[in-house]
Amino acid sequence: MYEQFFGLSKKPFELVPNPDFLYLGGTHKKALTYLNYAVSEKTGFVMLTGEVGSGKTTLIRNFINRLDNQVTLAKVFNTKVSFEQLIAMINDDFGLDGTGKDKVTLLKELYHFLVEEHAKGHSPILIIDEAQNFSPAVLEEVRMLSNLETGDAKLLQIILVGQPELAAMLSLAELRQLRQRISIVCHVYPLTRRECEEYIFHRLSVAGNRQAVEFSPEALDGIYNYSNGIPRLVNIVCNFLLLTAFTEETRTINKDMVSDIVKELQVEVRIEDSNGSSAGKRAPLDALGSSRNDEGTAVVAQVPDPANRERRIRWLLKDMGLRVAALEKEYVRIKAHDLDDIERRLALLEKSRHTALDAKQGSRAPSVPLKTGTDAQPAPAAVRNDSKEVISKKGLFKRLVGAE
Repeated sequence: MYEQFFGLSKKPFELVPNPDFLYLGGTHKKALTYLNYAVSEKTGFVMLTGEVGSGKTTLIRNFINRLDNQVTLAKVFNTKVSFEQLIAMINDDFGLDGTGKDKVTLLKELYHFLVEEHAKGHSPILIIDEAQNFSPAVLEEVRMLSNLETGDAKLLQIILVGQPELAAMLSLAELRQLRQRISIVCHVYPLTRRECEEYIFHRLSVAGNRQAVEFSPEALDGIYNYSNGIPRLVNIVCNFLLLTAFTEETRTINKDMVSDIVKELQVEVRIEDSNGSSAGKRAPLDALGSSRNDEGTAVVAQVPDPANRERRIRWLLKDMGLRVAALEKEYVRIKAHDLDDIERRLALLEKSRHTALDAKQGSRAPSVPLKTGTDAQPAPAAVRNDSKEVISKKGLFKRLVGAE
């Protein structure tokens, strides 16, 4: 729609994981280096994790495009399956017919295939995306695939790709053997503020025109603050911004335009989330792809509809920001209250000190004129009364400062 207006050959901010648009930020470059090293050295199990929308799939597709013809590749993207179904999918992607065969037969045929590939000098690799959806039992059986080996070499290299829940699942005691088999672990972190800006202009450059639009520094700050450096969320905001700029026939994107887009996205989330206040408690589980049983307990391994997932993530990020801001405001209020209380206590302390000193000095002065001569005596009753008053005020003073 707007490509011709901005001098672009294609849309720069589509949500499809196109490897041509891969931006190698610090962690993405490191992850790609680790993957290439794992393949060249045949290290066995590799685990790649990252938040939703962090660019894992784009990274994997770029990695696949770089593989040479000595690599025999199988890819699994549907992980809501049993182990038997998984083996059938693996065999099918390797070109083996798995129709109507049981698990034992499927494993036997896979083993013979891997031995043949090894004899040809090929390196079979299995990439499993969204691996966090597996149950612990299926993950343990995936580990058993690493036992397919000859006397001197592993026959299959496995790359597990998933969200941070995958790493949490591997911390379970029953998966310690799998955890010990993983030789390389890398995590894809969100972009930094500088990387976020470079990412935007990188995608514009790949799409044909790096100078298609001009972003003000405040606009870039707004994009980063909203997205928290998650590339998919950056794409969503920037795509709306280009549409807005096209509609207004401008090539400059400012802070107000970003604010308007963010507000629209947040309104969309609020409209969708009309089920009541409990939605705030459900948001973290929903955004991470969890479901609940009848008792409300989280059950991992359910993935929401992709069209709704982005809205849930955006709502979650905004909700977290609002909660942090509320906590900071409450913290400032409490500190201010504490300071006021300390100031009042100090004032009372000073007043009580002066009162006690005045009372003490008064107790030393005669309460009535003293007589001269041998009959000169102080007024005992007055002195005793003043002493009692001093003692009483000292007790009050101690209670004020918390000594009693």
